[in-house]
Amino acid sequence: MKKTNVTILLILSILLFVNLLSEEYFFRIDLTEDKQYTLSEATEDIMKSLENPITVKAYFSENLPPDIAKTKNNFEEYLIEYARKSDENLVYTFIDPNENEKTEREALEAGINPVMINVREKDQMKQQKSFLGAVLELEEQKEVIPFMQPGAPLEYLLSSSIKKIAVTDKPEVGLMEGNGQASISELSQVKTALDVLYDFNSTKVNDITPVPENTKTLAIIRPTDTINNESLDQLDKFLEKGGNLFIALNRVNGDLNNAYGTSQNTGLEKWLESKGLEVREDFVIDAQCASVGVQQRQGYFNFTSNVSFPYIPIISQFADHPATKGLEAVVMQFVSSLKFAAKDSLTTFTPLAFSSKNSAKLKAPQFFDIQKQWTEMDFNAPNQIVAGVLEQTHDNGNKSRICVVGDGDFPINSGQQQLQSGNVNLMVNAIDWLSDDTGLIDLRNKGIRYRPIDTLEDSTKTTLKYLNFLLPIILVIIYGVVRMQMNRNKRSKRIEENYE
Repeated sequence: MKKTNVTILLILSILLFVNLLSEEYFFRIDLTEDKQYTLSEATEDIMKSLENPITVKAYFSENLPPDIAKTKNNFEEYLIEYARKSDENLVYTFIDPNENEKTEREALEAGINPVMINVREKDQMKQQKSFLGAVLELEEQKEVIPFMQPGAPLEYLLSSSIKKIAVTDKPEVGLMEGNGQASISELSQVKTALDVLYDFNSTKVNDITPVPENTKTLAIIRPTDTINNESLDQLDKFLEKGGNLFIALNRVNGDLNNAYGTSQNTGLEKWLESKGLEVREDFVIDAQCASVGVQQRQGYFNFTSNVSFPYIPIISQFADHPATKGLEAVVMQFVSSLKFAAKDSLTTFTPLAFSSKNSAKLKAPQFFDIQKQWTEMDFNAPNQIVAGVLEQTHDNGNKSRICVVGDGDFPINSGQQQLQSGNVNLMVNAIDWLSDDTGLIDLRNKGIRYRPIDTLEDSTKTTLKYLNFLLPIILVIIYGVVRMQMNRNKRSKRIEENYE
């Protein structure tokens, strides 16, 4: 009996010691493909750099459906690890806004957006007002996460919000205005992402107004009018000082209403060509593409059907580069291919994004046959370059970078329609890299979003179809033959035994 008591006491002591040890040394194994539950180096650096404590008030409703409650659990686990990494410089509390009118009013006044969620109660479905948001406070600074979409990259939301209120002096990123270029309001999603770490503002550049001295990177998005030589000279001076450019350029335009596409000239394409980079007058077409709605009539009825349109390729092949790290897919519309011809040894080019293996290019102008039945023979020029980086070393020793995308519309919000996350992240990642990389590139693209099924050749499809049909029958026949032979052997053996 005494020996048993000693054993129990020893086990309890070991468990207590392990529990105390786990408070100081915590680890877990993350088996997800992109390490969704492992804090990135960027996040750890952010938390270690905190000088003052951050308070997080998480407003989450209770009794949520399991798939939505998972968001709350994941967010709480992140907060636990953030607090550890910050040396307890992060303090958090969870509040249920549905508990009473006071807490609900507090959540609404803080900027948390409620949503209506279907919940089951006593075998009946009903709608419940629910909250999934948080408020972060650092001294006088405050940042609100109004709603956390289930499945959203929580680490990026949390780390970028902390960084936004912790950073005081933000680098300047300019958006060149005039010449029919996209305005700040047309880049609302891009601006929201860039505002975390930069002051992103419109900038005038002309013959008498140079690029501001404190601008690290200048963006030129979808110019439609001619850019005069004086303005281009200002861009050259900016580059010679070590500045960087992000250019999204439409070399061709497509009009779906008239089913016709033409080339476009702004002077910017000739300026790029003088540096060795040609944005061609062509349309990249791709079997891996988005769809367009086509009005059709049948009898007295009109209806809309979605038709694959190769002039809107879905780009999913990217170079191993910081500007494209983690990208899954970018939808581009009427994109042109890029071609580099080195002018000297001081200029280099790195391709960033490519069309698929089933792609081609068509010279402008083009008529669009939306009802065309595309075949494999139409896609005979694979892996067209649609984005890349031109790097220059100037006579004064300064180095500059120009990131060029052959589609000027990919980062622009059209009406109320939201952009694909990849479209936003391509521009934001590139500006991060051009501006010396903030470390948040890894976080924006955490989570698998786009996994297309490989396109099969018709012969392969036919083979698989018949194999799928015939294989079960063949297996049953083989099984029957084997069983028949086994039974025959048994009967033969019995006959031999009886004969003996």
